[in-house]
Amino acid sequence: MKNTQVILAGRPVGVPGPEHFAIREVDVPDLAERQALIRVSHWSVDPAMRGWANDVPNYSPPVALGDPMRSFAVGEVVASRHPDYAEGDVVEGLMGWQTHVVSDGSNIGRKVTETDLPRSYALGIMGLNGTTAYFGLLESCAAKPGETVVVSTAAGAVGSAVGQIARVIGCRTVGIAGGAEKVRQSREEFGYDAAIDYKSDDVASAVATACPDGVDCYFDNTCGPISDAVMTRLAVGARITICGTAAITEWDPLPVGPRVHRQLLVARARMQGFLIFDYKDRLHEARTALADWLREGKISVREHILDGPEAALDSIGMLYRGENTGKLIVKVE
Repeated sequence: MKNTQVILAGRPVGVPGPEHFAIREVDVPDLAERQALIRVSHWSVDPAMRGWANDVPNYSPPVALGDPMRSFAVGEVVASRHPDYAEGDVVEGLMGWQTHVVSDGSNIGRKVTETDLPRSYALGIMGLNGTTAYFGLLESCAAKPGETVVVSTAAGAVGSAVGQIARVIGCRTVGIAGGAEKVRQSREEFGYDAAIDYKSDDVASAVATACPDGVDCYFDNTCGPISDAVMTRLAVGARITICGTAAITEWDPLPVGPRVHRQLLVARARMQGFLIFDYKDRLHEARTALADWLREGKISVREHILDGPEAALDSIGMLYRGENTGKLIVKVE
């Protein structure tokens, strides 16, 4: 049996492209005691993978050259000598871009129990993206009913979930997205009360119009000029959650933008970095709520699914160019 892997073949500076990856096939080893064989069906493509591929200071070490690209993946146990996993179990975890995984359980995050929902949801709304939106909005931003929540990359996998969760709890929502189609998605599919096109609108003026009483919560997936504009409209007591830095393509030298100290001072605002790994002991709480909202039709999901390992080579670049029209996933089974 062969395992097809997409490996990191070269070290990028910034967003990795096809030239930084290679496809190889290796034999699947025999199972030892306390190991399970997983046939992977879907790979996730996430903004964090840019940082994992680069050799820069980060919250986790870079992927080693020659190793399968680190990513979340979902698949089915097809053979097992592990007491915790049986044939037929669907599992999700940080298993990388490969079609078969021999696991001792250390890289398995969980068994997927919501089998009435599409399996791919385990990598998006029921996985890293949805749980990030849930805790980033409700815990870090501490959004409350009646407040105005502004979200950058509003049509993305995290942003679209943030906007919909905010709407469920009774917030007014303003999304910032790139291009007319993503603005349409933000309004019509994800229910934002207002949507701003950062490619054609004057963002600062548009935020001022959409948020006449100021911004209570800003869920920041971009940093850069979009965030600079939002910072000028903070309400007293505003909370800012920094979840992503999509607008910054290189970290050396570190980018220097407008100083936000004065805005934070005058608004008595709070800015906080957010990583979902800090909430690993509470993920079940988020998944239970998200699954209920999905079944009740309160949250909608859009996926952009690519076919086959070759499609993964430029998928991170595709994500950063904004070419995806939903949660980006590679289907490999």
